[in-house]
Amino acid sequence: MEFQQMTSFVAVAEENNFSRAARRLRIAQSSVSLQLKRLERELGVQLVSRASQPVRLTPAGEAFLGEVRQVLDLAGQAVEEARGVAAGRAGTIRVGFNFVAGRLVLPATLRRMHAEHPSLNVELTCMHSGPQLRALADGELDVALVFGAQQRRGWRSMPVLRVELVAMVDKRHRWARRDAVGFRELAGQRCVLFGREMCPAMYDEIQSAAARTGTRLDIVEEINDPLATAVAVRTRQVVGFTSAPAGTRAPPRAWSPCPWSARCRPCPSMPCGAPTAPPARWRRSCAA
Repeated sequence: MEFQQMTSFVAVAEENNFSRAARRLRIAQSSVSLQLKRLERELGVQLVSRASQPVRLTPAGEAFLGEVRQVLDLAGQAVEEARGVAAGRAGTIRVGFNFVAGRLVLPATLRRMHAEHPSLNVELTCMHSGPQLRALADGELDVALVFGAQQRRGWRSMPVLRVELVAMVDKRHRWARRDAVGFRELAGQRCVLFGREMCPAMYDEIQSAAARTGTRLDIVEEINDPLATAVAVRTRQVVGFTSAPAGTRAPPRAWSPCPWSARCRPCPSMPCGAPTAPPARWRRSCAA
């Protein structure tokens, strides 16, 4: 999912017209239409009804709009934070972060860094944990804010935030008004899961919990994009997996397309819902 696809969709949704959206973005109308078609093809759902004038969002489009606005707001906040830190350019540190870290770790961290190291420039890149780890290994990042703890020679790590594994459901789902569900209750539920390469630690935790409890997960589709997962949960009545800050009753809306999600409660024989620590990792050669 590309940034231009998301901005084109939001412009069409807010303008209710392709021509006005194109003028607002200062691009050709055909480009707006193409970006939206590509986005719909990637998500596998129709986001707008082109037969009506003005253009109207479909139910899937309505669900997607709130989520994508938050992503764009986060991107804007990250840019502003980076520009603030870059007031004095005496060096550069390249930091990767996932969505959770972008909301709950980076803002306060960057403010403190700017106060204590005003000459340090920070380059921010938002990506999943798996790609961050590969970029760190390839020397493309200096610091990675990722889920899970993995040992590798030449790397140092420390926990910066504790999160819990939660089940993401639509507000119409029978779990929607429960504070917790046992992991074994996932048996018989249609689920969507991301590929292991996107977040190895969380993927392995889910699969290990399933093995320890003898639970067979019915994975009907693999979806790597969290926003696409949110749309699938809302429109197809499937169960998704995500994370929330430890100790909260329910994850903020940023993690769920519905008012709140059901948390996966630890079964007596396995700590599947035990908090995982998304640590900051950095290469030993990094001086930060």
